[in-house]
Amino acid sequence: MCFQLQNLYAIKKVFAMMATSIRIARPNFPRPASRSSCCAVAAATRFAGYFRRRLTANAAVAGRQPGPRARGGGWSTVRNMRIGLFVTCLTDTLFPQTGKAVVTVLERLGHRVEFPMSQSCCGQMHFNSGYRREAAPMVAGFAAAFGGYEAVVTPSASCAAMIREYHPVLAAGDPVLARRVGELAPRVHDLATFLTGVLGVTDVGAYFPHRVTYHPTCHSVRMMHVGDAPLTLLANVRGLELVDLPDAATCCGFGGTFAVKNPDVSAAMCADKVAAIRQSRAEVVTAGDNSCLMHIGGALTRMRTGVRTMHLAEILASGGGS
Repeated sequence: MCFQLQNLYAIKKVFAMMATSIRIARPNFPRPASRSSCCAVAAATRFAGYFRRRLTANAAVAGRQPGPRARGGGWSTVRNMRIGLFVTCLTDTLFPQTGKAVVTVLERLGHRVEFPMSQSCCGQMHFNSGYRREAAPMVAGFAAAFGGYEAVVTPSASCAAMIREYHPVLAAGDPVLARRVGELAPRVHDLATFLTGVLGVTDVGAYFPHRVTYHPTCHSVRMMHVGDAPLTLLANVRGLELVDLPDAATCCGFGGTFAVKNPDVSAAMCADKVAAIRQSRAEVVTAGDNSCLMHIGGALTRMRTGVRTMHLAEILASGGGS
């Protein structure tokens, strides 16, 4: 398969824990050092634990400093906001560094980021697999956890699309919940469109001196309509050389449960994506969804290409040329 067996084990474990509990279980299994090696390091703390400890160490940063200049000049006119971070199952359990990067970027811009501990799965895997009844309570849980925030930001365009497009569908039978979901869903954003579309910021003060190519994930393009937002943000990162990805719009073959149910087709699609990445001669491939990056990263590592995968948030949070 295109992602390594360790990655397959990890994602199956995430699926299993979502399927067996309305509120995500908290198993203590190893977090990967990278998206291509899920068993290479000892167990480490999840993002939820990081944020809980952080609350005791840091003061609120709202109003701490003005944001950086947006491209074209002028300061962002958006006032400092209270933002709820929806970290997602995959990021929380496997890639907490991405969640930390989102916090870094938003706080650098002067906003207050909060992580409601009651949050759980958005229900996408359940919904896509036909378990609508099991997904419905997650819609109510999400509305309860995030209803009080001015904006909700997530490092997954896939999960953001689930909330914006399908939570209203699942809430339709309950008038009270439908109203709450209808008010909340438009305030849910992936990171790229939140930065450029809501805050009006295209330069977040990042520095990343590497050759990078960008993979536009299917949900980000077709459901979240991110457009050129990620490319605009990357173009304003100091030191970064942005190179085109051939056949960029082609799916990487992950597709959530699709990769588990149809491994041969998934692997063939991933092989095409890896060939395109190698053709770009990039050092790093980035995207707005860790699920796709995990899939691609497994193949890149197995082929010993030397190409790294990094979530867009991690590049935007960089400041020292790592």
